[in-house]
Amino acid sequence: MGGEEIKYIEEAFRENWIAPLGPNVNGFEEDLKAYLNIEAAAALSSGTGALHLGLVQLGVNAGDYVFCQTMTFSASANPIKYLGANPVFIDSEEDTWNICPSALESAINDLLGKGIQREKLKAIIPVHLYGMPAKMHELLAVSEKYNIPILEDAAEAIGSAINGKKCGTFGDLGVFSFNGNKIITTSGGGALVGKDESKINHTRFLATQAKDDAPHYEHSHVGYNYRISNVVAGIGRGQMKVLEDRVKQRRENFNNYYRRYKDVKGVVFQPEKYGSFSNRWLTCLTIDPRITGYTREDVRLALESENIESRPLWKPMHLQPIFQNELYYGANVSAELFENGLCLPSGSNLTAEDFERIFAILDKFFI
Repeated sequence: MGGEEIKYIEEAFRENWIAPLGPNVNGFEEDLKAYLNIEAAAALSSGTGALHLGLVQLGVNAGDYVFCQTMTFSASANPIKYLGANPVFIDSEEDTWNICPSALESAINDLLGKGIQREKLKAIIPVHLYGMPAKMHELLAVSEKYNIPILEDAAEAIGSAINGKKCGTFGDLGVFSFNGNKIITTSGGGALVGKDESKINHTRFLATQAKDDAPHYEHSHVGYNYRISNVVAGIGRGQMKVLEDRVKQRRENFNNYYRRYKDVKGVVFQPEKYGSFSNRWLTCLTIDPRITGYTREDVRLALESENIESRPLWKPMHLQPIFQNELYYGANVSAELFENGLCLPSGSNLTAEDFERIFAILDKFFI
């Protein structure tokens, strides 16, 4: 916490405006719009809820197809199944570890060639993995060529940008998460943002149980309980004030690791393309055991033995038991990243003493 969050929380209690909604919700949405330079934002209870309602806004129905980055957390894919649609998982490219534009186009053409109607191909979900911007300009070209909208999963990427334009604002709709592990947090929360205010206004309507304008409870649409509370939004207002500080700290964490280990053969940090700016939510690298003589798992277990948590990269969705029978297009880039990749300790509150403990373990392998 940055310290100012309590001011907004106390204000909510003082005004007895706990839930639902309230001034903090409106203020948080305005803060997001100003920071992202986007026309509209709906503050919601989670990033998963934002993805779900984003797909609803794009007209996804049962039997439709949604192209989704395979290298991601399951929340990117689960809402596709909520709606009875078919996820089509797309492999990573090596430059950023994100969805591969050429594999995406191959998948589209393959489905069209098999007689799937273009109208059934409803959405593309790229993910800015660990805060690293995806190749949005190439993806937008594919989107425009085939008239398939983009639901941009920037859950991990608030503060990241491409040539100064913030991630989450390239697609038709963008999603953010403020879960407890994100670079800023409301404890639990998310947002759906976009250029079309009518879609965002409709999202607010659906997220508040789709209550029609009537003196009684009247419902003509299926609704959801996805709105954020006034108290939680107050935390978000305070967190927005320290967002740039958090990005700076995460990038400094990355630089601490990179400066020390950038020349180690067989160890490669997640690349940052020219023009891209990553918030470096997590510092990630791959370890090639054919060159190093040790594996990702050797390093992870050594850290764990000293009570230092690290984790493998996301296990690709097409390798998950729940999604193993879904369509997948690409090579083995994401599978190799999972096999060899490691997320290092990356918290905004890491101290010099913390790094000394981490380096003491990593040096045994890398130096």
